[in-house]
Amino acid sequence: MCRRPASPTESENLSGDSTEIYIQIVTSSGRTIPVPANILASASTVFESIISRPRKHRSSEKSIPIAGVPCDAVVVFVGFLYSNRCAEEDMEKYGIHLLALSHVYLVPKLKSQCTKALIQRLTIENVTDVLQLARLCDAPDLYLKCMKLVSNKFKIVEQTEGWKFLQNNDPFFELEILQFIDETESRRKVSRKQRKEQSLYFELSEAMECLEHICTEGCINVGPNDVVPRKNRAPCNKFSTCNGLQLSIQHFANCKKRVNGGCVRCKRMWQLFKLHSSICELPDSDCKVPLCRRFKMGGGEEMKNKKEKERWGLLVKKVVVARATSSLLLSKRKRVEEEAGTGACGEVNDNHNHVIRKLIC
Repeated sequence: MCRRPASPTESENLSGDSTEIYIQIVTSSGRTIPVPANILASASTVFESIISRPRKHRSSEKSIPIAGVPCDAVVVFVGFLYSNRCAEEDMEKYGIHLLALSHVYLVPKLKSQCTKALIQRLTIENVTDVLQLARLCDAPDLYLKCMKLVSNKFKIVEQTEGWKFLQNNDPFFELEILQFIDETESRRKVSRKQRKEQSLYFELSEAMECLEHICTEGCINVGPNDVVPRKNRAPCNKFSTCNGLQLSIQHFANCKKRVNGGCVRCKRMWQLFKLHSSICELPDSDCKVPLCRRFKMGGGEEMKNKKEKERWGLLVKKVVVARATSSLLLSKRKRVEEEAGTGACGEVNDNHNHVIRKLIC
């Protein structure tokens, strides 16, 4: 049974205020809900426009039919016009109907509350119905949330009755959803590819720093002529790839096949030396990394074509940017650790260096 909203305004009218003008809200069940005209006009420009229309007979009572939704949903809607509040249980029962009413009669505060409530209550079973409503009611936040849920759980959603109904009755909207899913997956693939490439640039940047560390400071097994390697000591913990890179340098120095002979490991080491020379800013006499001067003098003449030179130049730029970014992030991390009083932990991320290990080992 339809219930009437208990409102202070209506009570005051019953107590003797005969000057108040009432509008009769007529529900789909035929029940009428008297509401003061000033309440309706102040809450909605649509109601204000309807109320201000001229009547054929001055004495005739104006009524506004609200059909297509349950009677109790209309009661809750009218109650919101009085108080600007809606109980959670009412939102649970009539959230979809209230969103439609708030859109039709331009009640933005109720529309905002309905949007948030429906987002919180989205399920696989109701997402298709809510999505169609969000599209009709111009609720972009709710629409996007529904689209993402459909995209992420499409195999399950397409088994629901709501999706089957959509397929049979609105094929154009089905196509719109499928296009959104396709575009979302394309963006995800591009994003994954970009993250993978960015990770490689950071790893190559760290490899360059490790190479300079070995060739300048010396480490356990490898070092410049004027530095004695620190033999019989624990593995270097400054770079997680330091030991593998030292082994590759030793292999490169003693390999009989060399690069031209087809040794894959030597080719990778050759590329690291070449990459270092491309980003090295030290004078030739100061840099202790092998082959740095040779590559600088060669100027990339060993490249086969212009396209290969452009690709190499792009790689160098990406590594330089990654190196600068890594330096900034390290400085920021140190500041945060100092402020927190924890100090540098020296923890190594093995996943981050996986590609370098494959490159140099």
